[in-house]
Amino acid sequence: MYDEASSTLYEMSRQDDRKKTGRSGGRALRRGRGDIEREVRRAADDVEREVRRAAADVGREARRAAEQVGREARRAATEAAHEAADQAGPIWVRPQPGTRSPRFSRVEIARAALAIADEDGIEAVSMRRVAAALGAGTMSLYYYVQSKDELLELMNDAMIDEVLVPEGELPADWRDALTTIAMRGYAAFARHPWAIEAPPSAPGPNAMRHVDQSLAAVAALDLDLHTRFEIITMVDDYLFGFVLRATQDERELRAYGDHFLEAIGDYFSEQLATGDYPNIERAIGERPVRDVIAELEELSRDEARFERGLARLLDGIAASLGLD
Repeated sequence: MYDEASSTLYEMSRQDDRKKTGRSGGRALRRGRGDIEREVRRAADDVEREVRRAAADVGREARRAAEQVGREARRAATEAAHEAADQAGPIWVRPQPGTRSPRFSRVEIARAALAIADEDGIEAVSMRRVAAALGAGTMSLYYYVQSKDELLELMNDAMIDEVLVPEGELPADWRDALTTIAMRGYAAFARHPWAIEAPPSAPGPNAMRHVDQSLAAVAALDLDLHTRFEIITMVDDYLFGFVLRATQDERELRAYGDHFLEAIGDYFSEQLATGDYPNIERAIGERPVRDVIAELEELSRDEARFERGLARLLDGIAASLGLD
C-alpha cells in the first residue's frame, strides 16, 4: 500500500511538474513571439525610412536635373537669340511682332528699362528685370526683344525722343534752333545721367528724326553739307563733353566725400608755397586756396553755365564763318 501511495504521489508530482513546465514554456513562447514581432516592426520601420530617404534623394536629384535642364535651355535660347540678332542687324530692321494687339509695344518696353536704369543704374538693366517690371516672363520678353543689345537700342531711341523738338516749335534762326535742340539734350541727360556712359547702340527712328531736325536748324545757311554737319557735330561734341565732365566730377565728389576739396586745398597750398606755379599764384592772389576751390566748385554747379558756354561756342562759329 505504501508502494502504491508512493507511486501515486510520484505520478502526481510528475504531472504537476509537466503542468508547470507547460505553463512556463507557453509564457516563453509568447514572449519570444512578441520579441520577434517587435523586431519585425522595427525592421519594417527602418525599411520604410530608407525608402522615404531614397525617394527624397531621388526627388532632389530630379529637381536638380530639371533646374539644370532649365538653365541650359535658357542659356541656349539666349545664345540663339544673340546669334540671330547679330545676324539680323539692329532691332529696327525687322517689324514689331505681327499680332493685331501685341501685349507690349517697344515704347512700353523701353520705358520700363529706362525706369530701372534711372533708379539703379544701367548695370541693373536686364531682360529679367524688365520682364518683371512689365509683369511678364523673361522668355516672353524675347518674343519682342532678342538680346540686351536690342534692349539698349530701344532705350537709346526712347531717350532721343525726349530731345526732339515738338512739331512746329523749331525756331527759324539757326542759332536759336541749335540752342533749343542742345538744351533739350542737356535736360534729357540730366534726367538720365547714366546715359552718357551707356554702351553704344544702333541709331533708330528717333535718332534719324533728330538728325533731320538738326539739319533743318542749319538749312537756311549758305554753306556746303560738310560745313553744316560740322556745325551740328561741334554742338553735339560740346553737349557730350560737358555732360561727361559733370558726371565724372559728381562721381569723384561722391567717392571721396566732403573732405576731398579740403584735402585738395591743403595740397595746392603746399605746392604753391614752392613758387613753381606763378600763374596760379597770380590768379588766386591773397585769397585762401580753399576759398578759391570752393568758388570754382560752386561755379561748376551753376545751371546756367552750359547755356553760357553754348552761346560762346555759337558766337565763335558765327564769327569764323562770317554768319553774323
